Amino acid sequence: MIQFRSLALARGARRLIEDATLQIHAGWRVGLTGANGSGKSSLFALLTGGLHPDRGSCEIPPGWRIGTVAQETPALRMPALDFVLEGDRELRAIERELEGGEAAGERIAELHARLHDIGGYAARARAAALLGGLGFSEHDLARAVAEFSGGWRMRLNLARALMSRADLLLLDEPTNHLDLDAVVWLEKWLAGFAGTLIVIAHDRDFLDGCVTHIAHIADRRLRLYTGNYSSFEWQRAAELAQQQALYDKQQREIAHLERFINRFRAKATKARQAQSRLRALERMERVSAAHVDAPFVFRFPEPARAPDPLLVLDGVAAGYGDRTVLDEIRLTLRPGTRLGLLGPNGAGKSTLIKLIAGEVPVRKGRRLAGRGLVVGYFAQHQLEQLRADESPLAHLVRQEPEAREQTLRDYLGGFDFHGAQADAPVGPFSGGERSRLALALLIRRRPNLLLLDEPTNHLDLEMRFALTRALAEYEGSLVLVSHDRALLRAVCDAFVVVADGGARDFDGDLDDYLEWLAARRAARSVPGDAAEQRRARMAAREQAEAGRLEQLARRRPLLKEVEQLERALAAWHEEKRELDEQLADPAFYASPDIDQLKGVVLRQQAVSQRIDEAEHRWLELNAQLEAFREPRR
Repeated sequence: MIQFRSLALARGARRLIEDATLQIHAGWRVGLTGANGSGKSSLFALLTGGLHPDRGSCEIPPGWRIGTVAQETPALRMPALDFVLEGDRELRAIERELEGGEAAGERIAELHARLHDIGGYAARARAAALLGGLGFSEHDLARAVAEFSGGWRMRLNLARALMSRADLLLLDEPTNHLDLDAVVWLEKWLAGFAGTLIVIAHDRDFLDGCVTHIAHIADRRLRLYTGNYSSFEWQRAAELAQQQALYDKQQREIAHLERFINRFRAKATKARQAQSRLRALERMERVSAAHVDAPFVFRFPEPARAPDPLLVLDGVAAGYGDRTVLDEIRLTLRPGTRLGLLGPNGAGKSTLIKLIAGEVPVRKGRRLAGRGLVVGYFAQHQLEQLRADESPLAHLVRQEPEAREQTLRDYLGGFDFHGAQADAPVGPFSGGERSRLALALLIRRRPNLLLLDEPTNHLDLEMRFALTRALAEYEGSLVLVSHDRALLRAVCDAFVVVADGGARDFDGDLDDYLEWLAARRAARSVPGDAAEQRRARMAAREQAEAGRLEQLARRRPLLKEVEQLERALAAWHEEKRELDEQLADPAFYASPDIDQLKGVVLRQQAVSQRIDEAEHRWLELNAQLEAFREPRR
């Protein structure tokens, strides 16, 4: 397990975590949450050895393989499938030794035995399944890494990390470069991950679906909660309510003591009581008021008057270069439309939203915009258009040169750009801060048609909640592409599925779409010919057998320890029963031998403590054994 002991962590002069003591047991899947800048990424750096504690310790079992997602991907000519296989270092080392021809005799047998133990014969099928789940087509497996764009290279890095057979898997916002389909697949894959997982994510549905615990950083404290994110929210709310109640009670007590002191301090007959209460007041350990991170609160201004219809796409086709992505698109947007775009990876959702925004040319058909249409279009590439040398305030002043500066500062404060940060250059800003600024600039224009392509990327949970609430109250029309299911459910009244080169109304809600998506994925995962089917079945059987043998090997020492504990507990319970009877017998005290009495009492306490410790360990072992019985994905 991972053990933090009185851990203190800082970056420069800034203290992030103080006096953290907790354990993360093997097999736990932990969601790491907290406001941006609270220390989540620094904690990851500590776990990977890139940062050292300022005080205390962080202990990780020796020999644990740690899997992380690389942030950069060189432009390699290596095929995507081979790149992902490189994530399993032991597998590749065995393959290279076998291919080198230097191994002989007994060494070859050892290598093949180890290859069997780690599921090496099914490794290519496993890597292909990872890539398929993350949205890569069968054709993509042979493409060179250098041919993929930056976002797709990040998916390759993620697949490589999942391939690593890590004992500890560290994922820092893995959903940022994924669409909804890939997020759902990753959530299910992680829910079946057999190792220890710590994931930083700002998607509550994703966390609810794949974690067993939440580690939360707030006010420089790191605390562990059992359950998923929804369970954590309930527990956290109860803690804050209790803390506030204790604070209110103590404030009433303090006020009462202060009134007594001030009233009677000058009276000789009451001076001693007053001094006594003053000392009690000084010694009192103060309870702080419950603190909730200041929420972002902003509203969309009333949109400009909207035409009806806002926009009509009539038999439109669009694409890039020689490739047509969408054809025969017919879509009418009217005032009050709240539309979510759904569809498989690469089907054309972003192309459709660009088509609506007028950012890609119409190849055929007509795009008719109503008079008075004001489009507000947000996409990740627009963050690059922010001027690195200008402050948030300067961006807003350039957009509204006639507005009062204080009015603009107040507006930026709603997006958490306060004081000096409103005047700071944008260049060093994080992705989340840039997204917030781009949204603030967009909203200020009072659009009557909002087009949002993955607006929640890099936003933390508080900002996502504020955006969701603001969009739910927005009086204009919107079209949304997002992998955040909570946002889609809250703001969209209807959905359009973009698939197979077209777009059609979807008759159902988001849960219906997820079922449709699972059925589509299952239908496309069936191999085409008999030979391929045989290979797939053989690989699956071999993988299943390897998994069974691995489980047996890991279960055996646990079962042995359980049996030893049960034998010891039976003996200790019998001894405790005899000691309890002896101490309950009045005759034992008739002519007491003080040393004998003391010895029996001490022995009873020692046996009771052993029973408590053994029963606690027995419960831990059985929980681990129960985890082995859960189906692995």
